[in-house]
Amino acid sequence: MIDTTQQKSLERQFVQAQKMQAVGQLAGGVAHDFNNLLTAIIGFCDLLLVRHGPGDHSFSDIMQIKQNANRASNLVRQLLAFSRQQTMRPKVLMITDVLADLSNLLRRLIGETVQLNMIHGRDVGAVRVDQGQFEQVIMNLAVNARDAMDGGGTLTIRTKAVGPDDTLVQNYSVMPLGHYVLIEVSDNGHGIPSEIVNKIFEPFFTTKDVGKGTGLGLSTVYGIIKQTGGFIFVESSEGEGSTFRVYLPVHDHVPAESQPQVSAAARDLTGKGTILLVEDEDAVRMFASRALGNKGYTVLQAASGEEGLAIVREEVGNIDLLISDVVMPNMDGPTLVSKARELRADLRVVFISGYAEDVFRKGVGEGSEDFHFLPKPFSLKQLAETVKTALS
Repeated sequence: MIDTTQQKSLERQFVQAQKMQAVGQLAGGVAHDFNNLLTAIIGFCDLLLVRHGPGDHSFSDIMQIKQNANRASNLVRQLLAFSRQQTMRPKVLMITDVLADLSNLLRRLIGETVQLNMIHGRDVGAVRVDQGQFEQVIMNLAVNARDAMDGGGTLTIRTKAVGPDDTLVQNYSVMPLGHYVLIEVSDNGHGIPSEIVNKIFEPFFTTKDVGKGTGLGLSTVYGIIKQTGGFIFVESSEGEGSTFRVYLPVHDHVPAESQPQVSAAARDLTGKGTILLVEDEDAVRMFASRALGNKGYTVLQAASGEEGLAIVREEVGNIDLLISDVVMPNMDGPTLVSKARELRADLRVVFISGYAEDVFRKGVGEGSEDFHFLPKPFSLKQLAETVKTALS
């Protein structure tokens, strides 16, 4: 007789990983297209609000359109988180400190019927994560735990340092042996049925009633943890509660370079100069061109990388700033910028994209910080602030 339990488990994990990757690629592509649409909707709303102030009859209608577009952009952000294509700003943090700061918010979030216990292990190391995204992970897991405990219960968040010889690490074959910070989120609710436990991280899968959940909470958690370089697993028994285990690799040293400071937004957003705008989506290009024109800039437009490069060759001495989309057919943004900087090395650049910043950073040059980044969807004010900062 041959025991094939471990082989079958590995096969199941491999198939599940392949399926999640395929769904993630689809979600990322859909999110990118939606970001272009939402940029145009939010942008043209801003242009209308310039002409229709708070006293105008149309003001409330335009604000309703803009608010709903912003809600849609939050859903798209969750899709990008699942597909691991969102922009993250990681920094070295002590997880115990982050959880301590978050505890008051969590208590309000889970309500009076659920008791929150936080148990911290000794010598828990530092990790390199995006603090906002990590807090979103914990809040999503806490809300799911609260919903699983209808009549009240106990939510336990436990941190612990685990090493390569720990049985918790050795239990999961997909996780490389190493030193991790373990964050356990446990509840004593109704648990997850065994037939659906393998589906809970898929986008739009939810067991909640219609209108009570988008099905993106756990898929967002999955994407954030994977993009951070960590792992997440769930153990659940029906009627006995669930335990989510998040493993984040320990960060060995605090980097010498300081975190970039966020500059204060300039009040006067008008300016002068010639801007080359390269964007293959007509609606986005039209909005951005009008918005910058209204602020006093001279705007040259191009619908492709090749067309943009031709304008650079003609006007290389006159262009003060190049604004380029990242993903375009044939010649993409990073390729355009590298060719443009061969003609003029000091050319200032702003990238706009619905994808994450690190997706294209390697194309511009490893370790290069010589450009600004504006994620889609963006508003008229965000565009004007970014351009003002890039030209200052």
